[in-house]
Amino acid sequence: MAGIRDVARLSGTSIATVSRVINNSGYVSAGVRKKVEAAIQETGFQPNAGARLIRMQESRMVALMLPALDVHFFGILAHEIEQELFARGYTAMICSTAENPESEARYVAALLSQKVDGVLVVSVTEDSHAFQRLQDAGIPIVAIDRQLPDVTPHAVKADHRQGMRMAAEHLLALDHREIAILGAPGHSWPIQERLEGAREALATAGIAPLCIGIGETHSFEACRDLMLSLFDQGHRPTAILGMTDIAAIGAIHAARQRGLRVPEDVSVTGFDDLPAARYVVPQLTTVAQPVRAIGRQAVNELLALIAGEAPPAPLPGALGLRMVLRGTTGAVVRRSGSSTPGR
Repeated sequence: MAGIRDVARLSGTSIATVSRVINNSGYVSAGVRKKVEAAIQETGFQPNAGARLIRMQESRMVALMLPALDVHFFGILAHEIEQELFARGYTAMICSTAENPESEARYVAALLSQKVDGVLVVSVTEDSHAFQRLQDAGIPIVAIDRQLPDVTPHAVKADHRQGMRMAAEHLLALDHREIAILGAPGHSWPIQERLEGAREALATAGIAPLCIGIGETHSFEACRDLMLSLFDQGHRPTAILGMTDIAAIGAIHAARQRGLRVPEDVSVTGFDDLPAARYVVPQLTTVAQPVRAIGRQAVNELLALIAGEAPPAPLPGALGLRMVLRGTTGAVVRRSGSSTPGR
């Protein structure tokens, strides 16, 4: 006997869209409705049998699952998404998983009972087991900043590898060859991608990282202490690639605690371009990530899926990264004392 999945597959739509057509609830465009009705007729699907398993009406509520709210990047992302949803008639249910896969699974169970219309998620890992339950319930999912390849093809994220290659190439152009890498948390997919991007850029230049410090706690204190431990192990890089702005700021403080000047003795770059990048002295050279544009694009894609429409592509260049040159990078100071500015 044909099921609702067969109808969704044949019509090229989602289970949620088929549900709306069956129950005559929520918006579905005329063209999409015709496709679903034709698929129902072709498969011989009996809607009444399957409809009891599907949500009967829209809640106008979207869940936003984040690994943390006390990380500035996610706080900005949550604000942008909540405001965009509210402006378009939806309310946001914000769930902080504290970087814990078990908490993530518990939130998934709670969301099933809340009957949310869709889910935006920055997942702790790429393990899709918990989110499979949402997919089975016909709830559209859009991943942010990382991906859930076994659950949804819809992921809104920047090119983390390319961004870190840009930062490494900036330091290489300033003649740095003894470069440290610092960041956290190690289980984060973006951090892993950035680490690979840094390694690729350095390998192209024929060098390896002087040292790598990847921690599991992403805080200013943890990153500062990690960099201090690298200094105390005898590592003396001329430049530090921070995997995040917080890691970079921690590195700046660690350098000063060891009597090093920034950028005269050690250059430092970050990633994200958070407001804090402009508050530190000197201001931080960093890779700017379009966090607000990422949030808006994720909302656009999810609401399109909820409506049974094809998600819109981002505007050209909207999710691109750019290098922001400020005061924490400069050319290697030679024994003669000569240097060139890093701008």
